Amino acid sequence: MTYFDADIETAPRERIRHIQLEKLKKQVAWAYARVPWYRQRFQELGVTPEAIQTLADVSRLPFTDKQTLRDTYPFGLCAIPLDDVVRLHSSSGTTGKPIVIAYSRHDLDVWSHCVARLVTMAGVTRADRVQMAFGYGMFTGGFGLHYGCEKLGCMMVPAGSGNTERHLMMIEDYKTTVLISTPSYALHLCEVGEKHGFDWQAASLRLGLFGGEPCTLAMKREIESRMRIQCTDNYGLTEVNGPGVAGECLSSCEYQHIAEDHFLWEIIHPDTGEVLPEGSEGELALTLLDKEAFPLLRYRTHDLTRVITEPCACGRTHARMAKVRARTDDMLIVRGTNIFPSQVEDVLSGIERLTPHYRIVLDSDASMDRITVLVELKPDAFSDSFEEMDRFRRHVVDRLKQTLLITPVVKLVEPYGIERSFGKSRRVEDKRSLRTPPRA
Repeated sequence: MTYFDADIETAPRERIRHIQLEKLKKQVAWAYARVPWYRQRFQELGVTPEAIQTLADVSRLPFTDKQTLRDTYPFGLCAIPLDDVVRLHSSSGTTGKPIVIAYSRHDLDVWSHCVARLVTMAGVTRADRVQMAFGYGMFTGGFGLHYGCEKLGCMMVPAGSGNTERHLMMIEDYKTTVLISTPSYALHLCEVGEKHGFDWQAASLRLGLFGGEPCTLAMKREIESRMRIQCTDNYGLTEVNGPGVAGECLSSCEYQHIAEDHFLWEIIHPDTGEVLPEGSEGELALTLLDKEAFPLLRYRTHDLTRVITEPCACGRTHARMAKVRARTDDMLIVRGTNIFPSQVEDVLSGIERLTPHYRIVLDSDASMDRITVLVELKPDAFSDSFEEMDRFRRHVVDRLKQTLLITPVVKLVEPYGIERSFGKSRRVEDKRSLRTPPRA
């Protein structure tokens, strides 16, 4: 078994908890002394840094979330002089100002170490040639994984996003062995390669590292089958450094190891904020344990998961989180029924004649909400028979209804008819807010 830092990755649980507690005390004192926002919240709660004597005491601290970052935009949570900030990253942001995060040199070193550990878990070695299909803008994925792979000693090919034909050329000419991308872009690369007669069986690629969006087991298996590679998934978010928070080892495809010496995790009730017992499903909250520039305490990720600390076959002792399939803020309410896009995806992934590409459109008809699911047929599933296609459509409706408990409208889309994305796929379009209210 290969580790990047075996001493900490296989440390006993007692040592990990000791490291976490010592770092937590320092981080709380750092945030209190240097960030007025935190100092005010501590005082409102009647808490001082000296009150944190156990890991359980973290529950006495205030939560932070995206609204906190918006309220303090852009540098209100910065704990160091701006002259000591060496980089900024931000979220893409769909409305209003983006979420901005600052990094010191120390922060970048920690980040690179976490990512080097993550990619080693996924099977990457210093002998690999890594082709980056993430963009290199304010998004954390490209730079984070780039510098982590370089820290490991890999040859980096910073191809960036888009220009799929060029990506295929680079794989063939540079003999790259690792692809980093979103899973949806990897599928798009498969399709374009197959159209151009690219021989994936003979290609040099051996590993795929995916992030930026959820990757279902069915999608992973399809990419592995078509590209002839082994794929792993990783977890991170812009507000909490980016990639490197957790990653999948080669012993399990359901869980991801959390870098516990840098991130203290809690699972909380999404509605009450109550800390839940280990193994419970709830919302993941993370405390950065050694972030200089932008300390974040108890950051509410809105990601729903569960965490376990039982031993892993890979030998790593750090806790593992179940792969995130849903977010509290992704929940759709349609005619009083709670629906998560992941439910739709799970149903569709079990229907053999469909590709993994789909869209969910919400609108209103006569004051009643309606959900329409656009599903894409595989090339060999398409038929000129209207009756056959309609039977299949109704079959998809029935399968979705069993899970969603409401009847969706299903529209069949011809092969390659759903637009592909070079970045994160946007699968939901909610038109209900665009409805013009009736005249008084």
